[in-house]
Amino acid sequence: MQMSKIKSAAELEKWRVDIQAKSNKAKQKIKICRGTGCTAAGSDEVEAFFQRELINNTGNQQVELKVTGCHGMCEQGPIVVIDPDKIFYPKVKPKSVQEIIDKTVVNRQVIDSFLFEDSGTGEKIKFETEIPFYREQKRIVLKNCGLIDPTKIEDYVSVGGYRALSKVLFEMDREDVIDEIKNSGLRGRGGAGFPTGIKWEFCSRSRNFPKYIICNADEGDPGAFMDRSILEGDPHSVIEGMALAAYAIGSNQGYIYCRVEYPLAIKHLKIAIGQAHNYGLLGDNILGTDFTFNLEIKAGAGAFVCGEETALLASIEGRRGEPRPRPPFPTVSGLWNKPTNVNNVKSYAMTPQIILNGSEWFTSIGTPKSPGTATFALTGKINHTGLIEVPMGITLREIIYDIGGGIPDGKEFKAVQTGGPLGGCLPASALDTPVDFDSLTEAGATMGSGGMIVVDEDTCMVEFARYFLTFASAESCGKCVPCRIGGQRLLETLTRIIDGKGVPEDLDVIDYISRNMREGSLCALGQLTPGPILSALRFFRDEFEAHIYDKKCPAKVCKGLITYSIIEELCEGCMVCMRNCPSNAISGSKREPHVIDVERCTRCGICTTVCKFDAVFVE
Repeated sequence: MQMSKIKSAAELEKWRVDIQAKSNKAKQKIKICRGTGCTAAGSDEVEAFFQRELINNTGNQQVELKVTGCHGMCEQGPIVVIDPDKIFYPKVKPKSVQEIIDKTVVNRQVIDSFLFEDSGTGEKIKFETEIPFYREQKRIVLKNCGLIDPTKIEDYVSVGGYRALSKVLFEMDREDVIDEIKNSGLRGRGGAGFPTGIKWEFCSRSRNFPKYIICNADEGDPGAFMDRSILEGDPHSVIEGMALAAYAIGSNQGYIYCRVEYPLAIKHLKIAIGQAHNYGLLGDNILGTDFTFNLEIKAGAGAFVCGEETALLASIEGRRGEPRPRPPFPTVSGLWNKPTNVNNVKSYAMTPQIILNGSEWFTSIGTPKSPGTATFALTGKINHTGLIEVPMGITLREIIYDIGGGIPDGKEFKAVQTGGPLGGCLPASALDTPVDFDSLTEAGATMGSGGMIVVDEDTCMVEFARYFLTFASAESCGKCVPCRIGGQRLLETLTRIIDGKGVPEDLDVIDYISRNMREGSLCALGQLTPGPILSALRFFRDEFEAHIYDKKCPAKVCKGLITYSIIEELCEGCMVCMRNCPSNAISGSKREPHVIDVERCTRCGICTTVCKFDAVFVE
């Protein structure tokens, strides 16, 4: 039902109380994750089954079915949580819905076979809050993801939404807001870690109008989905954070730059912006004051370089997304040459909590130089992948083993890449490194925007470095020579090494090109492109040398440096490998040992996969 615009802090608070009272009438809530990950796993069907069965079951009038954003534990989707007990059911199938309603919803019984099983202990865990993946986290940015329906402003208001905006409009001057953010020590969560409050202060000092507020949601790192999940699961927190920044610097117009590959995020943003306008929380005379702030969405075409703020601004203006030299910085001359504040999704989403709870609360979390929390997309060779938020200063070991559940299949941990394709990898000897801006940089990696990829002993670090280099060089805008040419030359060098054609001088070539790219590139894309290669060389130089000098790949991954053969004593002549070989490189008679023709073999590895006797040897 349409409600008239909220015109005061008292009206907002009364609305919040009314929403909470209505919600409390439901004795139980069934929360279904409809984030991108769970939806891909089939949570849309699960939701449809719950809706149908609850309608058919007339005895459940006091049960509320709630669709939420991402819970974080993506590999366990579709996720269903039954409140108020927070009973956690992962990987729910449509056929299980009726049993969950009959036993858990109606009779308050826990179905043990549906519970989450700890990968380390084998223990069945009943409650969401007791699962190590969640128990070890500290959620500020993600506090509402998996809790509220992102398409209903009432849900956000019920958990304190827009209370921070009300506070600054009626209790704080613009300078007070900036001081609170400065005192909190919040550093930009987009990767660079620049103090957010100082950026706001620079922009507020300018007497040039109009001013603009920009949210950088152009999340392009491989394996990263932090910003997407926040926009999908809690879009109003970002809108409120942008409104706080707009009030602080004196802006009336904002843009959210979100890549078009995030359709659900854009959909939920459009809904949230429309709702905020309808209720007087965006637009003219917000909450009955003289503060006006409007928001628009700009859908980017997916160019990774547009994550760089000046390239992003060019794209919003309708120009090719290319970086420009700085100074002048955007806070002085940004969008249409006007003062512009650019922050990341996570930075804006944190600010309402800082305003509500105070800077001292925020600095009590994390480390002195990196207060607060960090949000990561934890992926790769790890038991529990997903979206996590942890206090700054936690170690890599705690994230990978306590939260992530360690490495699957008993394999050994080898390295972790932090900072995305422009970051760096750290070896096992660095597992006790604290996760904060300065400690990661000192260790040889970067915080970046929050990607964290774990690899095990079966990963070739030369190939791993090439993977990131392939992405970064392809995403170069081509404006400056060091990035455009340097990235390609580095890629050619690594490819030559992987193909078994590397020479000792290639290591010097990598160092020379990398140094010049860092010193001469126009923006961070070119400056940081060599990062993964240099960190891999620093910690895994022996693998590079094995590729060059011994013409061997220690991980047995690089096709140009490995050969396949069949161990005669182990081969049973079952002919399975021969039937599955796409290049017809395997020959032999039934019940007789088979042979691989090395010349015809394409090294696809199918034979190793289908052989039941471990008779295929790779060297």
